[in-house]
Amino acid sequence: MDVSNASVQVVGMALQRFGLADYLVFVSMLLVCALIGIYYGFCTGKMSEAEYLMGGRNMQTFPVAVSLVASFISGITLLGTPTEIYVYGIQYIYIVGGVITMGFIMESAYLPVFHNLQLTSTYEYLERRFNKHVRLYGSFLFTLALITWLPIVIYVPALAFNQVTGINVHIITPAVCIVCIFYTCVGGLKAVVWTDVVQTVIMFGAMVLVVIKGTVDVGGLSIVWERNYNSGRIEAPIWDLNPATRHTVWVLVIGGFVHWLQGSAMNQYQLQRYLALPTLSSARNALWLFVVGALSFILICSYSGMLIFATYYDCDPLTTKLAAAKDQLLPLLVMDALKGMPGVPGLFVAGVFSAALSSLSTGLNSMAAVFLEDFYKTWFTRQPSPRLTKILMKMVVVVMGAICVGLVFVVEKLGTVLQMAMSLSGVTHGASLGIFSMGLFLPWVNSKGAMIGGLACLGFMSWVCLGTQAAIAAGEIIFETKPVSVEGCTYDFVTPTPAFMNATVKPHKDEVFPLYRMSYLWYTLLGAVVSMTVALIASFLTNPVDPASLDPMLLSPVIRRFLPKKEVQKQDVNMALLSGYKFTDRLCITVTTTDTDVCECEVMDLDTESTTTSVDDKTEDFCENPTRDTLAEGLMCLLKPTIDQLDERVRATRISQVELKQQIEVLSEELKKISESQQCLLDIDVYVRKLINAKLKVTVVSNILQNVQDRLNKVHQQIAREQSRRRALLEPSPIATPLEATNPSIQ
Repeated sequence: MDVSNASVQVVGMALQRFGLADYLVFVSMLLVCALIGIYYGFCTGKMSEAEYLMGGRNMQTFPVAVSLVASFISGITLLGTPTEIYVYGIQYIYIVGGVITMGFIMESAYLPVFHNLQLTSTYEYLERRFNKHVRLYGSFLFTLALITWLPIVIYVPALAFNQVTGINVHIITPAVCIVCIFYTCVGGLKAVVWTDVVQTVIMFGAMVLVVIKGTVDVGGLSIVWERNYNSGRIEAPIWDLNPATRHTVWVLVIGGFVHWLQGSAMNQYQLQRYLALPTLSSARNALWLFVVGALSFILICSYSGMLIFATYYDCDPLTTKLAAAKDQLLPLLVMDALKGMPGVPGLFVAGVFSAALSSLSTGLNSMAAVFLEDFYKTWFTRQPSPRLTKILMKMVVVVMGAICVGLVFVVEKLGTVLQMAMSLSGVTHGASLGIFSMGLFLPWVNSKGAMIGGLACLGFMSWVCLGTQAAIAAGEIIFETKPVSVEGCTYDFVTPTPAFMNATVKPHKDEVFPLYRMSYLWYTLLGAVVSMTVALIASFLTNPVDPASLDPMLLSPVIRRFLPKKEVQKQDVNMALLSGYKFTDRLCITVTTTDTDVCECEVMDLDTESTTTSVDDKTEDFCENPTRDTLAEGLMCLLKPTIDQLDERVRATRISQVELKQQIEVLSEELKKISESQQCLLDIDVYVRKLINAKLKVTVVSNILQNVQDRLNKVHQQIAREQSRRRALLEPSPIATPLEATNPSIQ
């Protein structure tokens, strides 16, 4: 339409053309999500607690990886990242270095610990490493983080919907969230994962379509690049070491790495998906697929910001108020660029809402797991019945969803969603990252130190983050933005500023408290450092933990190799440590010598408790010192028959495990055949799933026994080498006969 001399209000109304096709596309997305929830909630049989929360721990890698992407890439990313590039330039794109670094560190240092422990709630780790109180504190931090994050996630797509339809934010938010709460409540984790897959396809498809159409309309990639370069948005990396500089390479790579690490490695809603996979290798594959997917979204959203500026380079919609808020820039581009394509604006809005709903459903499902495992089961000694468990989990989903919808009223009073989300998350994320990291990397930290450090961090970061937000709201902190222009506007608008302006004048930051001036991406790192430092000091003042007394599986693989080794007389073969799974049965070999130097060997039963240290991968030489020859010979005398006996027991157990696994597979196939042939109401699928779970457990035990067998083989080889060496050293050389002595050729 011709907008010459028209008012900005008229132009804005003209762009709010959400037709019937758009509404149909949007409603179809919600309907598909609801149907997935109905299918998993009512058509697949009754779900146990493990299936509701963890998907039975046998989910497939690709859908879980897609779900990880959908959960982390919320509407905040889809709308906030383009706004960031439009307003501040492309420096933010260097955060991809932090994301890649996060992948390597999480794969090697964090993920193996959590996956091997097979937790339902991530915060179970804190109880095993410290105590129940630290676990409850960690769960409290997670709950607080969700309550501050999810309302922002909900608010973002409502902004987009308001831009393209004019419908009030407070009308659309409850309506859409009810659908999300419904399918999360009835479908459990499987419904959440598969709706995430659908929503991710919609998200990515919508963004690609917008980018392609917008680029063509502008005139091509060269025009997009040229206009952004001329405005100073495309610039060289900033290497400034000043922590007050909003975005530098150091801030984005280091601070971004820590921010993404906390969100990926220690958050229940992310780890819950990794733990739903059957093996550590599949979890690692999902991690790298997640990294690739996240990078793809960051790059395409960053380019969208460049495309927005290239489209409105001479008529800034923020200055003219064509876009009511900064985070409505991308929806404005969609309605402007795709106005002649019925249904496509609806696809975009569906994509933005998909991003929000995936994050919301993930958060609600994770909150159900945390409430049940960390709060209810910790406070009440009596375990809930299956029926009560389902009621509790569904109540948590509904109540938390209602709270988050209500808090949307608060969120709309705050600023830019991307910085706001990362800033507020620094209050809890720093403490959470610090507590988990001190448990994994600082074996001296005790429970008192962990609690003191966590509380100190929460108080300190609350002061910093809230003080910073107050300073920003009061106009004391204004970040320098890139220049914009309104010289090419063809419609009427009211503005008190010149036609071409630098959006802000650099403020006198020296008047603001230094910590308030710090870049928001440092918050999580600062909180973690404060938490770990205070915890370490408090622990050394209150009886630090002896590292040798810790279960090595509670420490990061990076730290385990440096643990001190004990000299013991009882060699404890702890099957939990050999495999990474925790069991109560322990196999202990006790070696003693009597006053008459008679060797006695005792093999204790599997139900006998032991508190001695675990077998190390490397069995040291029995006697590097010749003065210990006699003791070494005695130890070899004792160990050889005992290890032989243990070897036989392990071999027999492995054979039994293999036979049991084969029987389970045969029985599972028979039940499937009966289920297909019988026309009855008997729910045989439940028994089939139980058999599958039993088969997985048998596989775990078989792996444990294989590890035991490998270690026994090493000990056998060590004993054989030691015996050969000793025989060579201790046997006297043969005495030469007189004939041999006089005639060496005989020898």
